[in-house]
Amino acid sequence: MKMKLKTRWLLYIASLIWGINLQAQNNTSTLTLQTCLDMAMANNISVKQTELGEQTAKVNLNQSKYNRLPNIAAGIGYGINSGRSIDPFTNSYNNQQLSSSNANITASLPVFRGFQIKNAVSQAAYDYEASKMELQQEKDNLALNVILSFLQVMNDEDVLALTEEQTRVTEKQVERLNILNNEGAIAPAVLYDMKGQYASDRLAIVNNTRSLEMSKLALAQYMNIPYRKDMQIDREGFDLTIAAYEGSADNIYQTALQNLAMVKAVNLRMKAASKAKKVAAADFYPTLSLFGQLGTNYSSAARTLNETGSMDVATSDYVIVGTSNLPVMTKQTNYNQQKISFTNQFNNNLSTYVGLNLSIPIFSSFQTRTNVRLAKIEEKRKGYVAENTKIQLRQAIEQAYLNMTTAFDKYSALNEQVQAFKESFRAAEIRFNLGALNSVEYLIVKNNLDRATVNLTIARYEYLLRTKVLDFYQGK
Repeated sequence: MKMKLKTRWLLYIASLIWGINLQAQNNTSTLTLQTCLDMAMANNISVKQTELGEQTAKVNLNQSKYNRLPNIAAGIGYGINSGRSIDPFTNSYNNQQLSSSNANITASLPVFRGFQIKNAVSQAAYDYEASKMELQQEKDNLALNVILSFLQVMNDEDVLALTEEQTRVTEKQVERLNILNNEGAIAPAVLYDMKGQYASDRLAIVNNTRSLEMSKLALAQYMNIPYRKDMQIDREGFDLTIAAYEGSADNIYQTALQNLAMVKAVNLRMKAASKAKKVAAADFYPTLSLFGQLGTNYSSAARTLNETGSMDVATSDYVIVGTSNLPVMTKQTNYNQQKISFTNQFNNNLSTYVGLNLSIPIFSSFQTRTNVRLAKIEEKRKGYVAENTKIQLRQAIEQAYLNMTTAFDKYSALNEQVQAFKESFRAAEIRFNLGALNSVEYLIVKNNLDRATVNLTIARYEYLLRTKVLDFYQGK
């Protein structure tokens, strides 16, 4: 009975877990753009690696500030000495075995180091801010890729929907012509032409379906989640309005210089390199530090003498009384030796030492001069990196702006073309249904409209992609 009850509970728990997993899968099968962005930020390894760089820079900044604090160290030693040694209390040599111990606490506080600590803190602060900007840039790059990938999925979905609609139109014509062919009202070639077109349309569905799945795969990879064929996107709130883009390439570039994290990062790195040069030059200056020490010691040879009484003893001197030599007596104090305990010695032998230390650099094998020269070279290198970043940014914006204007012009031309082909196809379909137009001419008109419609959809999303890139450069 207990085994059956236990089995039922296990089955119930398993079904509950299965239901939760199934519900989670169903919830993640339809993804909004914000959900995709959140998942990408949470799962992307490059972002996590860049976050570690930011954390490292934060630790370095804190340490540079901690360098203002004193250095405190404690030490304790213990040893055993055998054989001939100096008695620390009688200052005479004895053959004995003794043990000794010492303990100390030392502290040193930097007073002046040629402003090295101050400049090191500024350098670490700039590096930390730069790492934050680099992390933001990494996130911005990832967000742009997710948005573009999301748009690509939307594009492929629309193209696939158009292809399916075009295939349904062809399928209806095949059905109509099949009836007419059975009645002998048309030549069989007309039906076969239409069937060939229908096969081509179905092949286009296969190709466009693959393109859609490839886009979903790319989106899943940016989110670092397993690819699922049933994954769907939610377009709600996504603006697909086509309008002329405001602003010139130069205005976008000037805005990017102010807002783009990538530009801020290289500027901060250049400032950090300038501070690094001052940190290296600080070794030319004298250093002044305050130090102090508290110490004590112990020796097993240490003894204390306790008076136990006195007695009269004869000395080597004497006095003559009559014919007798009488010794001179003196009082002698007797003592009892006792070992001084470890604790008492440590308490009684405490000593302190305080002082200032001034170190003046005279010659260091040109090491300081070399470090300063290397720091200057690094500063120039960071300057070139910053300059090159801005040049590449300007070139990328100019290229992106040109691509955007071309895409807009292409969309406008294709929009007019589609409107014209729609009228042409409407008239051709009427004439074909009435038998006034042959199948070849009809298929030419239909293919023209189909291609133009697909191209218009592609041009729409291409323009939206180009505008999103320009928005990215402006920090939108």
